[in-house]
Amino acid sequence: MEQPLDQEACWRAVVARDARFDGRFFTGVTSTGIYCRPVCPARSPKRENVVFHPTAAAAEEAGLRACLRCRPETAPEMGAWRGTSNTVSRALAMIEAGALDAGNADALATRLGMGERQLRRLFRQHLGAAPVSVAQTR
Repeated sequence: MEQPLDQEACWRAVVARDARFDGRFFTGVTSTGIYCRPVCPARSPKRENVVFHPTAAAAEEAGLRACLRCRPETAPEMGAWRGTSNTVSRALAMIEAGALDAGNADALATRLGMGERQLRRLFRQHLGAAPVSVAQTR
């Protein structure tokens, strides 16, 4: 059985964007119909427009849709949020298997479920080189 959320502690975590609470609860904003993670970079909502949910599924069940900035449906406990390094590892395995032999980074990004620009950004962040450059040096 789940314990009820401490509303005041949740609100303080949202205002502070406290990463320790990431994935432990989700913030629903009734005025916009969106739910977010506590660490969302978007402007903090007015307190009277906020409802807290223990899970992303509970927020969606309440009729809210996921924020496009913080992607709460892929919270830290979920495999999809292991995000950046996991995505780069998957991309490297695909490149090793020949995914970029034709030199099309856009197709690789699509297979990974992201845009080409985001893929290039992740590669530069983690490896210091673009995906095509990595493929050419293998």
